[in-house]
Amino acid sequence: MAVPRLVYDDDCGFCMYMIRWLLRFGEFDPVGFSELTPDQKARLPDEYDACMHLLTDEAVHSCGRALEQCVSRCGTVGRCLVRAARLLPCSERIRERGYRFVADRRSIWGRVRSCEHVEGRPSGSRSN
Repeated sequence: MAVPRLVYDDDCGFCMYMIRWLLRFGEFDPVGFSELTPDQKARLPDEYDACMHLLTDEAVHSCGRALEQCVSRCGTVGRCLVRAARLLPCSERIRERGYRFVADRRSIWGRVRSCEHVEGRPSGSRSN
């Protein structure tokens, strides 16, 4: 798998909006929760639907770590942002708490930014 798989909640308009943003700047294979294969599900944590994930050949990154890995793959600006964020004291704790703060309020953020599908495809119409 050369292109990392970006696993997201394809039932969440805010999540899809954010995935579309990441796809503008980085190369990922987006896979909604409803589209996961049994092999992909087997690689994910038990409660995989609690956050986003990035599946690479080497690892599975979840929640804030997945977002950080995605942003670091979004060109020079993304890499610089991640490097700067890692310089903060307690950066991992801040990253995970920040991710959880946003993720736990997806319905609120979705009122501001939302979309109905990723990459011009209606949710659930992925062809393999």
